[in-house]
Amino acid sequence: MTALVAILIVGLGTYLSRSSFIFALARRRIPEPVLVALQFVGPAVLAALVVALLIEEDGGVAIGPPEILGFVVAGVVARLTKNHIFTLVAGMGVFWVVRALV
Repeated sequence: MTALVAILIVGLGTYLSRSSFIFALARRRIPEPVLVALQFVGPAVLAALVVALLIEEDGGVAIGPPEILGFVVAGVVARLTKNHIFTLVAGMGVFWVVRALV
């Protein structure tokens, strides 16, 4: 199997698995409690990714000055602007600058 065939098969499988939900729910009304619960999926996934990145292989926590300052700046920007893009740019910018300097 060549790499191109593998990419096409995986791409088709991904498309079918995602579009199946669209076609299955296209004419149905999603209950309000489900819509409310779906609002928390994005923040929960983001929090899980952040925590997974901060845990070392031996189970210890890998938080230093770059991470702390990045979190603080991102939190302040998020609180002031309520804009995801500004929050991401500010937090990651501070993280990268402090990481390069420390």
